[in-house]
Amino acid sequence: MKSTGSWYHVLTDGGDHYQARIVGKLRLDDLKLTNPVGVGDMVELEIEHEGDKLALIKSVLPRKNYIVRQSPRKKLHLHLLASNIDQAFLIVTIIHPNLKQGFIDRFLLMTEPHDIPVTIIFNKADLYTKKQTAMFTYLESIYLKLEYSVLLTSCITKLGLDEVKQSLQGKTTLISGQSGVGKSSIINAVLPGLGIHTKELSDYSGKGQHATSYAEMHSLSSGGFIIDTPGIKTLSFNNLEPMDVAHNFREFFERSNHCKFYNCTHREEPKCAVKSAIEKGEISELRYLNYLKILEEIEEQNYWLRHTEM
Repeated sequence: MKSTGSWYHVLTDGGDHYQARIVGKLRLDDLKLTNPVGVGDMVELEIEHEGDKLALIKSVLPRKNYIVRQSPRKKLHLHLLASNIDQAFLIVTIIHPNLKQGFIDRFLLMTEPHDIPVTIIFNKADLYTKKQTAMFTYLESIYLKLEYSVLLTSCITKLGLDEVKQSLQGKTTLISGQSGVGKSSIINAVLPGLGIHTKELSDYSGKGQHATSYAEMHSLSSGGFIIDTPGIKTLSFNNLEPMDVAHNFREFFERSNHCKFYNCTHREEPKCAVKSAIEKGEISELRYLNYLKILEEIEEQNYWLRHTEM
Protein backbone atom coordinates (compact mmCIF):
# COMPACT_ATOMS: atom_id res chain seq x y z
CA MET A 1 0.00 0.00 0.00
CA LYS A 2 2.89 2.35 0.75
CA SER A 3 6.65 2.30 1.14
CA THR A 4 8.63 4.72 3.27
CA GLY A 5 12.29 3.88 3.09
CA SER A 6 13.01 0.37 4.30
CA TRP A 7 9.48 -0.18 5.68
CA TYR A 8 6.45 -1.29 3.65
CA HIS A 9 2.80 -0.96 4.65
CA VAL A 10 1.03 -4.15 3.56
CA LEU A 11 -2.69 -4.98 3.46
CA THR A 12 -3.54 -8.70 3.62
CA ASP A 13 -6.42 -10.46 1.89
CA GLY A 14 -8.07 -10.67 5.29
CA GLY A 15 -7.97 -6.90 5.77
CA ASP A 16 -5.12 -6.79 8.29
CA HIS A 17 -2.41 -4.13 8.09
CA TYR A 18 1.26 -4.92 8.68
CA GLN A 19 4.54 -3.02 8.63
CA ALA A 20 7.02 -5.19 6.77
CA ARG A 21 10.67 -5.34 5.79
CA ILE A 22 12.31 -7.07 2.83
CA VAL A 23 14.12 -10.39 3.21
CA GLY A 24 17.16 -10.71 0.96
CA LYS A 25 17.45 -9.10 -2.46
CA LEU A 26 14.31 -8.68 -4.52
CA ARG A 27 14.72 -7.45 -8.10
CA LEU A 28 12.48 -6.46 -11.01
CA ASP A 29 13.41 -8.41 -14.14
CA ASP A 30 17.07 -7.99 -13.17
CA LEU A 31 16.82 -4.22 -13.44
CA LYS A 32 18.68 -1.94 -11.05
CA LEU A 33 15.99 -0.40 -8.86
CA THR A 34 15.88 2.13 -6.04
CA ASN A 35 12.80 0.27 -4.70
CA PRO A 36 12.54 -3.48 -5.40
CA VAL A 37 8.98 -3.58 -4.00
CA GLY A 38 6.46 -1.09 -5.32
CA VAL A 39 2.95 0.08 -4.51
CA GLY A 40 0.47 -2.37 -6.00
CA ASP A 41 2.75 -5.39 -5.65
CA MET A 42 1.28 -8.65 -4.40
CA VAL A 43 3.72 -10.13 -1.90
CA GLU A 44 4.21 -13.22 0.25
CA LEU A 45 4.43 -12.37 3.96
CA GLU A 46 5.93 -14.11 6.94
CA ILE A 47 4.50 -12.82 10.22
CA GLU A 48 7.35 -11.69 12.48
CA HIS A 49 5.34 -10.33 15.44
CA GLU A 50 1.54 -10.58 15.39
CA GLY A 51 0.99 -8.25 18.35
CA ASP A 52 2.97 -5.39 16.80
CA LYS A 53 1.77 -6.27 13.28
CA LEU A 54 5.31 -6.71 11.98
CA ALA A 55 6.14 -8.99 9.06
CA LEU A 56 8.78 -9.93 6.50
CA ILE A 57 8.28 -9.77 2.72
CA LYS A 58 9.57 -13.11 1.44
CA SER A 59 8.80 -12.70 -2.25
CA VAL A 60 6.95 -10.63 -4.83
CA LEU A 61 4.33 -12.46 -6.89
CA PRO A 62 4.45 -12.16 -10.70
CA ARG A 63 3.28 -8.73 -11.89
CA LYS A 64 0.73 -8.32 -14.68
CA ASN A 65 2.31 -4.94 -15.46
CA TYR A 66 4.40 -2.19 -13.93
CA ILE A 67 5.48 1.39 -14.55
CA VAL A 68 9.08 2.45 -14.06
CA ARG A 69 10.81 5.79 -14.52
CA GLN A 70 14.41 6.90 -14.35
CA SER A 71 15.27 7.66 -10.76
CA PRO A 72 15.51 11.44 -10.26
CA ARG A 73 18.33 10.96 -7.72
CA LYS A 74 20.27 7.94 -8.99
CA LYS A 75 20.72 8.30 -12.73
CA LEU A 76 21.82 4.68 -13.18
CA HIS A 77 18.75 3.35 -11.40
CA LEU A 78 15.07 2.97 -12.17
CA HIS A 79 12.24 3.78 -9.78
CA LEU A 80 9.21 1.49 -9.66
CA LEU A 81 6.18 3.80 -9.58
CA ALA A 82 3.47 1.13 -9.33
CA SER A 83 2.46 -2.33 -10.48
CA ASN A 84 -0.66 -4.39 -11.21
CA ILE A 85 -2.73 -1.40 -12.28
CA ASP A 86 -5.85 -1.40 -14.46
CA GLN A 87 -5.58 2.17 -15.74
CA ALA A 88 -3.72 5.44 -15.30
CA PHE A 89 -5.04 8.99 -14.99
CA LEU A 90 -2.62 11.70 -16.08
CA ILE A 91 -3.71 15.08 -14.74
CA VAL A 92 -2.50 18.18 -16.56
CA THR A 93 -3.67 21.75 -17.03
CA ILE A 94 -3.25 24.29 -19.82
CA ILE A 95 -2.57 27.10 -17.37
CA HIS A 96 -1.51 27.57 -13.73
CA PRO A 97 1.01 26.08 -14.30
CA ASN A 98 1.43 26.37 -18.04
CA LEU A 99 1.31 23.02 -19.82
CA LYS A 100 4.54 21.35 -20.83
CA GLN A 101 2.94 19.38 -23.64
CA GLY A 102 5.94 17.11 -24.06
CA PHE A 103 5.24 15.74 -20.59
CA ILE A 104 2.08 14.00 -21.84
CA ASP A 105 4.00 12.01 -24.44
CA ARG A 106 6.76 11.19 -21.95
CA PHE A 107 4.19 9.80 -19.51
CA LEU A 108 2.56 7.73 -22.27
CA LEU A 109 5.99 6.30 -23.03
CA MET A 110 5.93 4.73 -19.55
CA THR A 111 2.47 3.17 -19.89
CA GLU A 112 2.44 2.15 -23.55
CA PRO A 113 4.91 -0.80 -23.27
CA HIS A 114 2.46 -2.54 -20.93
CA ASP A 115 -0.77 -1.57 -22.77
CA ILE A 116 -2.04 0.32 -19.71
CA PRO A 117 -5.13 2.42 -20.61
CA VAL A 118 -4.59 6.13 -19.95
CA THR A 119 -7.09 8.92 -19.40
CA ILE A 120 -5.63 12.41 -19.88
CA ILE A 121 -7.46 14.80 -17.56
CA PHE A 122 -7.19 18.51 -18.36
CA ASN A 123 -7.94 20.25 -15.07
CA LYS A 124 -8.71 23.85 -14.03
CA ALA A 125 -11.08 24.42 -16.96
CA ASP A 126 -12.61 27.36 -15.08
CA LEU A 127 -9.40 29.31 -15.68
CA TYR A 128 -9.27 28.74 -19.43
CA THR A 129 -9.62 31.74 -21.71
CA LYS A 130 -10.70 31.38 -25.33
CA LYS A 131 -7.06 30.78 -26.28
CA GLN A 132 -6.57 28.04 -23.70
CA THR A 133 -9.87 26.40 -24.63
CA ALA A 134 -8.72 26.29 -28.24
CA MET A 135 -5.45 24.68 -27.10
CA PHE A 136 -7.39 22.04 -25.17
CA THR A 137 -9.59 21.30 -28.20
CA TYR A 138 -6.48 20.91 -30.36
CA LEU A 139 -4.76 18.52 -27.94
CA GLU A 140 -7.97 16.62 -27.31
CA SER A 141 -8.28 15.91 -31.02
CA ILE A 142 -4.72 14.55 -31.14
CA TYR A 143 -5.15 12.06 -28.30
CA LEU A 144 -8.72 11.01 -29.06
CA LYS A 145 -7.54 10.09 -32.55
CA LEU A 146 -4.95 7.83 -30.90
CA GLU A 147 -7.74 6.26 -28.78
CA TYR A 148 -6.64 7.72 -25.46
CA SER A 149 -9.47 8.92 -23.22
CA VAL A 150 -9.61 12.68 -22.56
CA LEU A 151 -11.58 14.56 -19.88
CA LEU A 152 -11.98 18.26 -19.08
CA THR A 153 -12.43 18.99 -15.37
CA SER A 154 -12.78 21.77 -12.83
CA CYS A 155 -12.91 21.41 -9.07
CA ILE A 156 -14.59 24.85 -8.91
CA THR A 157 -17.49 24.19 -11.30
CA LYS A 158 -17.48 20.38 -10.75
CA LEU A 159 -17.14 19.88 -14.51
CA GLY A 160 -16.20 16.29 -15.35
CA LEU A 161 -15.88 15.13 -11.74
CA ASP A 162 -18.76 12.65 -11.98
CA GLU A 163 -17.05 11.00 -14.95
CA VAL A 164 -13.78 10.77 -13.00
CA LYS A 165 -15.50 9.20 -10.00
CA GLN A 166 -17.39 6.69 -12.12
CA SER A 167 -14.22 5.66 -13.96
CA LEU A 168 -12.48 4.82 -10.68
CA GLN A 169 -15.03 2.26 -9.47
CA GLY A 170 -13.83 -1.31 -9.23
CA LYS A 171 -10.41 -0.62 -10.73
CA THR A 172 -6.86 -0.03 -9.54
CA THR A 173 -5.97 3.41 -10.89
CA LEU A 174 -2.61 5.17 -10.90
CA ILE A 175 -3.08 8.95 -10.60
CA SER A 176 -0.15 11.09 -11.67
CA GLY A 177 0.78 14.56 -12.86
CA GLN A 178 3.20 17.39 -12.44
CA SER A 179 3.21 19.50 -9.30
CA GLY A 180 0.52 22.17 -9.10
CA VAL A 181 -1.96 20.71 -11.60
CA GLY A 182 -4.59 20.05 -8.91
CA LYS A 183 -4.16 16.30 -8.58
CA SER A 184 -4.90 16.21 -4.85
CA SER A 185 -7.81 18.62 -5.30
CA ILE A 186 -9.45 16.29 -7.83
CA ILE A 187 -8.94 13.24 -5.61
CA ASN A 188 -10.40 15.01 -2.59
CA ALA A 189 -13.31 16.36 -4.66
CA VAL A 190 -14.37 12.98 -6.06
CA LEU A 191 -13.42 10.95 -2.98
CA PRO A 192 -14.17 13.14 0.06
CA GLY A 193 -13.03 11.73 3.35
CA LEU A 194 -10.36 9.55 1.80
CA GLY A 195 -7.69 11.48 3.67
CA ILE A 196 -5.22 12.21 0.89
CA HIS A 197 -2.17 14.02 2.26
CA THR A 198 0.32 15.77 0.04
CA LYS A 199 3.10 15.42 2.63
CA GLU A 200 3.50 12.96 5.42
CA LEU A 201 6.42 11.83 7.53
CA SER A 202 7.11 8.16 8.10
CA ASP A 203 6.55 6.64 11.53
CA TYR A 204 9.77 4.76 10.93
CA SER A 205 13.07 6.58 10.54
CA GLY A 206 15.45 3.69 10.03
CA LYS A 207 18.50 3.77 7.82
CA GLY A 208 18.02 3.72 4.10
CA GLN A 209 14.88 5.84 4.06
CA HIS A 210 14.46 7.65 0.75
CA ALA A 211 14.52 11.43 0.79
CA THR A 212 12.05 11.50 -2.11
CA SER A 213 8.26 11.46 -1.77
CA TYR A 214 6.39 8.19 -2.08
CA ALA A 215 3.35 6.74 -3.77
CA GLU A 216 0.46 5.47 -1.68
CA MET A 217 -2.47 3.15 -2.41
CA HIS A 218 -5.91 3.84 -0.96
CA SER A 219 -8.90 1.49 -0.81
CA LEU A 220 -12.16 2.85 -2.25
CA SER A 221 -15.51 2.24 -0.58
CA SER A 222 -17.02 1.74 -4.05
CA GLY A 223 -14.49 -1.00 -4.80
CA GLY A 224 -11.02 -0.75 -6.24
CA PHE A 225 -7.98 1.29 -5.31
CA ILE A 226 -6.25 4.51 -6.30
CA ILE A 227 -2.49 4.97 -6.25
CA ASP A 228 -1.64 8.59 -5.51
CA THR A 229 1.84 9.49 -6.73
CA PRO A 230 3.99 12.51 -5.82
CA GLY A 231 4.16 15.35 -8.31
CA ILE A 232 6.62 14.59 -11.11
CA LYS A 233 8.91 17.38 -12.28
CA THR A 234 10.59 15.73 -15.25
CA LEU A 235 10.70 12.35 -16.97
CA SER A 236 13.88 10.95 -18.48
CA PHE A 237 14.59 7.47 -19.81
CA ASN A 238 17.79 5.53 -19.19
CA ASN A 239 16.10 2.18 -19.85
CA LEU A 240 15.01 2.77 -23.45
CA GLU A 241 16.72 2.54 -26.82
CA PRO A 242 15.67 4.65 -29.81
CA MET A 243 13.70 1.77 -31.32
CA ASP A 244 11.84 1.30 -28.02
CA VAL A 245 10.65 4.89 -28.32
CA ALA A 246 9.68 4.45 -31.98
CA HIS A 247 7.66 1.32 -31.21
CA ASN A 248 5.78 2.92 -28.33
CA PHE A 249 4.49 5.95 -30.19
CA ARG A 250 1.49 3.93 -31.32
CA GLU A 251 0.76 5.81 -34.55
CA PHE A 252 4.42 5.50 -35.60
CA PHE A 253 4.44 1.77 -34.90
CA GLU A 254 1.28 1.24 -36.97
CA ARG A 255 2.92 2.78 -40.02
CA SER A 256 6.46 1.44 -39.52
CA ASN A 257 5.72 -1.69 -41.57
CA HIS A 258 5.48 0.58 -44.61
CA CYS A 259 8.89 2.19 -44.05
CA LYS A 260 11.65 1.10 -46.43
CA PHE A 261 13.93 0.05 -43.54
CA TYR A 262 12.71 -2.28 -40.78
CA ASN A 263 14.73 -0.34 -38.18
CA CYS A 264 13.65 3.09 -39.37
CA THR A 265 13.87 5.77 -36.69
CA HIS A 266 11.73 8.12 -38.82
CA ARG A 267 14.35 10.83 -39.09
CA GLU A 268 16.74 10.96 -42.06
CA GLU A 269 15.86 7.60 -43.62
CA PRO A 270 14.41 7.65 -47.18
CA LYS A 271 10.90 6.40 -47.92
CA CYS A 272 9.74 6.74 -44.32
CA ALA A 273 6.02 6.11 -43.94
CA VAL A 274 5.85 8.10 -40.72
CA LYS A 275 7.34 11.27 -42.21
CA SER A 276 5.06 10.85 -45.21
CA ALA A 277 2.05 10.66 -42.88
CA ILE A 278 3.18 13.82 -41.08
CA GLU A 279 3.40 15.69 -44.40
CA LYS A 280 -0.16 14.57 -45.18
CA GLY A 281 -1.40 15.74 -41.79
CA GLU A 282 -2.24 12.19 -40.68
CA ILE A 283 0.20 12.26 -37.75
CA SER A 284 0.57 15.13 -35.31
CA GLU A 285 3.68 17.20 -35.97
CA LEU A 286 3.66 18.16 -32.29
CA ARG A 287 3.92 14.51 -31.25
CA TYR A 288 6.70 14.03 -33.79
CA LEU A 289 8.71 16.95 -32.38
CA ASN A 290 8.34 15.50 -28.87
CA TYR A 291 9.50 12.15 -30.22
CA LEU A 292 12.63 13.70 -31.77
CA LYS A 293 13.45 15.48 -28.51
CA ILE A 294 13.24 12.23 -26.54
CA LEU A 295 15.47 10.43 -29.06
CA GLU A 296 18.01 13.24 -28.86
CA GLU A 297 18.13 13.02 -25.06
CA ILE A 298 18.51 9.24 -25.07
CA GLU A 299 21.33 9.29 -27.60
CA GLU A 300 23.17 11.98 -25.65
CA GLN A 301 23.48 9.62 -22.71
CA ASN A 302 26.51 7.36 -22.62
CA TYR A 303 26.01 3.70 -23.40
CA TRP A 304 26.73 2.62 -19.83
CA LEU A 305 24.24 5.17 -18.50
CA ARG A 306 21.46 3.94 -20.75
CA HIS A 307 21.91 0.27 -19.89
CA THR A 308 20.71 -0.45 -16.38
CA GLU A 309 20.36 -4.21 -16.75
CA MET A 310 22.80 -6.07 -14.51
